[in-house]
Formats: sequence, C-alpha cells, structure tokens
Amino acid sequence: MFEQRANEVVLAIPWVNKVNVTMSAQPARPIFAEQLPEGLQKISNIVAVSSCKGGVGKSTVAVNLAYTLAGMGARVGIFDADVYGPSLPTMVSPENRLLEMNPEKRTIIPTEYLGVKLVSFGFSGQGRAIMRGPMVSGVINQLLTTTEWGELDYLVIDMPPGTGDIQLTLCQVVPLTAAVIVTTPQKLAFIDVAKGVRMFSKLKVPCIAVVENMCHFDADGKRYYPFGRGSGSQVVQQFGIPHLFDLPIRPTLSASGDSGMPEVAADPCGEVANTFQDLGVCVVQQCAKIRQQVSTAVIYDKSIKAIKVKVPQSDEEFFLHPATVRRNDRSAQSVDEWTGDQKLQYTDVPEDIEPEEIRPMGNYAVSITWPDGFSQVVCLILFHSKS
Repeated sequence: MFEQRANEVVLAIPWVNKVNVTMSAQPARPIFAEQLPEGLQKISNIVAVSSCKGGVGKSTVAVNLAYTLAGMGARVGIFDADVYGPSLPTMVSPENRLLEMNPEKRTIIPTEYLGVKLVSFGFSGQGRAIMRGPMVSGVINQLLTTTEWGELDYLVIDMPPGTGDIQLTLCQVVPLTAAVIVTTPQKLAFIDVAKGVRMFSKLKVPCIAVVENMCHFDADGKRYYPFGRGSGSQVVQQFGIPHLFDLPIRPTLSASGDSGMPEVAADPCGEVANTFQDLGVCVVQQCAKIRQQVSTAVIYDKSIKAIKVKVPQSDEEFFLHPATVRRNDRSAQSVDEWTGDQKLQYTDVPEDIEPEEIRPMGNYAVSITWPDGFSQVVCLILFHSKS
C-alpha cells in the first residue's frame, strides 16, 4: 500500500516521468536485548495495561487490545500477571488449556488462541494461588522470563491491581515500553489510578493512553452517564497523558469476557471494536515514537569528540565531554557501596577517552561501553541534571 501510494503521489508531479520506489523499512527489533532473559530477547515492545484498582475492566481492555493488535497483523502475546485471580482462562478459549514444559531447556511453552500466545498462572493447573507476596513475585518472574515467547511485536501484560511488590517486580524484570491506564468515571477510581500513574512515572515508563470503561449507555435516543463523568479526562489533564478512549456499557462486551471469545474477535466491525482499533493505532504509533526518541537520544559525535544528548520530549540538546561522563559513574565498580568512598580516581580516566558503543536501554537510559570493557548505564534525566 505504501509503495503504491508513493508511486501515485510522485507520478502526479508534472515533470516526473518514471518512479522507482525502494522500500527499506524493517520491522522494529528489541533495542536492549542483551540485558534481557533469553525468553524476552526477541520481543520488540512490552505494553503494560494497568488500573491499580480491581473491577474496572482492565483484563477486558488488555485482552481486546492484544487481539486488536493481532488483527492489525502484529505478532502478539498476552501475559496474565494476576496470580491471585487470573482472568485469561475465562476470557479466551485455547484448545490446550495447560502450559507445557520443554524438558531439555526447562522453559515454558505458551498456549495459543486465535494466533495470540498466552501465559497465565490459571493455565498452570494450579487455579488461583494462596501464597505470600515474595512467593508470588517469584512465580511471576519465572512465568514471564522462562517462557519461549519467540519473536513478538507486542507483549501485552495484564497487570494485577495495586502498586506493591508484584508490580515493582514486573517493572524491574522487564523494560516496559509503555503503559495503558484503565479507569472508570468514579472519583474513587481516579484516586487509585493516580497512584499507578505516579508509580510508572517514577519507574520512567511513559503512560500513553487512558481508557475510561463503563462510561455511558444509550436508551430512548439519549445518552446516559450512570457513574458520572470526568475520571478519564481528569487523568489526561492532570498527568498530561495525550490520548483518552471511552468504552460504553455493553452487555456484549461483558458477555464476551465470560464466553471465552474477545469482543473484537466476535464482532470486528462493531462500535467497541472500532474504539479498540483506535486504541491499537495509538499504541503502535506511540511505541514507535518512544523507540525513535530512545534510539536517537544519545549519540557520540566523533567530529567534535563529544556525547550529544537530546532531552526526552524536548528539542533541547547539549554536549558532554566523554571523560566527564565516565568519571561521574556511581556504580559499585566506581564507588564503595558501604563507605561512599570514590574507587575510580580522576586520573584513572584519560582525558581523550572515547566511548566504543552507546546502546539504548529501556525508555530513559543508555548503556555506554568504554575501551576498558566497562559498561556504564546512565539515565537521560541524570545526564540532563549533570549538564
């Protein structure tokens, strides 16, 4: 389609006689694969769907978003991170309802439904877990990192409600590309969602969209808002999240969550599917934008022998001397963790040192490899403050 349109547009120019279009775009690839467990190394984007409050339809949004992305041609997986009350086994109907183990690699083989790969504690044969928080964090870590996900364009993580150990474990184990926030119109929902947005902000995970569920229903030619209005727009305004999507109260949407067939698959041309199509387009565009910002955020300019840094979400740029960046390392290899004494001395770093490689790592950090083999991880925000 792109090639055809490019030909048509350029040929429409009066002085053009012939057009030869070469398509050079490549599918997005993981930009920090080396730092990840083997099972996650071929996943291009990891999107968390979170509400921090139960009962708002977060799992419904996560599942329908995943199947919308799959319907757009993407390779998609869903990870149900709720061990206490897994929803995925009810919302989808895979033929094989038990996860299998690869005996040689000791890895988990996900089950599949309608072309989407699925992993949930509910597919482990254990039902719902009764265990303490640290054990749950370990189970989630094992399920997520030892699964043979293969090559995926998007892994959608259905986050459990709350902002505790389990959520922090997930955010630390995997480099989340972005988060989608789910809420309902009530004020109480906004209070809980605000906590989640602040958690993602501290963890440097961009929140790219808000989905306000159970907003309204139509009857007798009128639109009614039984739970009030404004929670979603309040999140957008207060936290600067750019995109808001409304979902109506629909019996079919609720029933699809219990029937094992996602609404967007059951009625791909309906109103709900159209809303999820818009959300899917938003997720694709915003993830691509984030990846582009990260991949061009920090580069080494050999002509002036300086590290050029572009401030996230800004046109501002500044330059840093490589030796200064290396000397400012605060890791355990450079600073004694117990005493705070500086182990790396100023004179240990040559004035003319140059980085060998700069690689994106997560959404707001880069990994810099130096000639002595040392790999230094630096947050772009720290870069900015040091400038």
